[in-house]
Amino acid sequence: MGINNTDELARRARLILESVCDPEVPVLTIADLGIIRDIQAMDDGALSVVITPTYSGCPAMNTIEINIRAALQEAGFTHVQVITVLSPAWTTDWMSEAGKNKLRAFGIAPPASASVDKKALLGERHALQCPHCGSVETEMISQFGSTACKALFRCCNCLEPFDYFKCH
Repeated sequence: MGINNTDELARRARLILESVCDPEVPVLTIADLGIIRDIQAMDDGALSVVITPTYSGCPAMNTIEINIRAALQEAGFTHVQVITVLSPAWTTDWMSEAGKNKLRAFGIAPPASASVDKKALLGERHALQCPHCGSVETEMISQFGSTACKALFRCCNCLEPFDYFKCH
C-alpha cells in the first residue's frame, strides 16, 4: 500500500517543523524538544499541528505557535491550525538525544532521564555534570535560571556558571 497524499503532506510538514527553533533556547528545534505531538493533513491541504508546552505557563508558546504557522505558510500550506494540549504533560523524556547533545555543546546541562530517585525527598541532589569541563562537583546557585525551565548551577572545579534544563 502506497503513501496517500495526506500522509505525504504530514511528512513534508514535519520536515519543515524540524527546522523551527525554540525562541528561548535557539540551539534547539521544537522537534528536538519533543513538543510536536501530532500532525494531521486533510484532503483539502489544511494542516492540524498538535503541540504540548514544556510547561503550562511557558511564555514562549505563543511565539512558537506563530513560528509554526509562518514556517508552514511560507512552504505553501495556507490553512494551518495549531492546537495546544496539556495532557499528558510534556516530559524531558520526550527530548531527542540530538537535542540533549546540542544543549551540552551550547553549555547547558541537559536534563537527566526521569527516574524514581528519592534523593530529592531526603534533601539530597543528583550529581549534575558540568557541560564545560565534565566535573560532577557542581552546586545549584538558583532554582531559576535564564528561563523558568532552567536552574542556575556553578561548577566547583572550573568555576563556570551554567544553566541546567530541569526535568519534568
